[in-house]
Amino acid sequence: MHDVLDELYKRWREGEAVGVGTVVATFSSAPRAPGAAMLVTEDGTAVGSVSGGCVEGAVYELAQQVVADREPVLQRYGVSDDDAFAVGLTCGGIIDIYVERIDRETLPELGDVVDSVHRGEPVAVVTVIEHEDPERRGRHMVVWPDRTAGTLGTDRIDDAVADDARGLLANGRTGTLHYGLEGERRGEGMAVFVNSFEPQPRMLVFGAIDFAAAMARMGSYLGYQVTVCDARPVFATASRFPDADDVVVDWPHRYLKAEAEAGRIDRRTVIAVLTHDPKFDVPLLEVALRLDVGYIGAMGSRRTHDDRLARLREAGLTDAELSRLASPIGLDLGARTPEETAVSIAAEIIALRWGGGGKRLTELSGRIHG
Repeated sequence: MHDVLDELYKRWREGEAVGVGTVVATFSSAPRAPGAAMLVTEDGTAVGSVSGGCVEGAVYELAQQVVADREPVLQRYGVSDDDAFAVGLTCGGIIDIYVERIDRETLPELGDVVDSVHRGEPVAVVTVIEHEDPERRGRHMVVWPDRTAGTLGTDRIDDAVADDARGLLANGRTGTLHYGLEGERRGEGMAVFVNSFEPQPRMLVFGAIDFAAAMARMGSYLGYQVTVCDARPVFATASRFPDADDVVVDWPHRYLKAEAEAGRIDRRTVIAVLTHDPKFDVPLLEVALRLDVGYIGAMGSRRTHDDRLARLREAGLTDAELSRLASPIGLDLGARTPEETAVSIAAEIIALRWGGGGKRLTELSGRIHG
């Protein structure tokens, strides 16, 4: 819902009721992940997408109905349904979409949620999407790492769901959880959707070179908060890296260590070491390879790579730690330019994150694109 949150807040602030369809579960090769959302406003405007175009028309009509009836609906679309092709979901996937009315009465905490998102504070909105008691369906609770607002019905339910929601939030995950009707973890009959709004993941690019400028553009495009760092002030300037959120003049290893100690590095962080200079990248990789991050790649020739590994082993890094290093960096796309190289690095990051093999889809069978 990140991409429609500001528009929803604008309408909410003006006192408007908005129909909101949210993907809460996917199966097979569904086109959008849980959390993808579409708004339908009072003037008939549609904002966002729940399926990349497959079922938007059906969700649009359902959202208008939900706003008028004030009754939320959990709807499944997929090839197993008789009307799958009628609504356009021909890609082979199945998606569950929860459609609700959001206004100042149904979600009074929305302003607090938006404030937290803008401050970079982790927050999750929990919604009861299934329950045999119609009075429970549609209830919301907002969960922060240290507090909650709203209630799902009882203290027992609130305590159980808040604990589990914090677990999802800590890992930057959005998804559906199942409980008994009174919050029993081994029971069934109640489902809640946890929509996590965690801060942007970070991309740290070390080395103020032309490849770094292309990588900063690519990282920004993929939704990362991008920092470019180099110890040389003549090269590390904002004018040379307009797509970076931050440009830092500091020794790379010192900057990374300070960021880690300050708690600003997590397992979603990706690190691209483009310096290919031992005096910079060896001390930096000594720090990086001992951190719990999502990706560490280093640029350089195979000769540079072998020399780098030898130096890192001399510095005391183990084979297990060294195995986390993507070097030479990127996938074999035949890249020549800095921009093409940035695409190859981004492709490797995406493949490692989601378990892709980096092969041509035309040569494979089975599920595609998630």
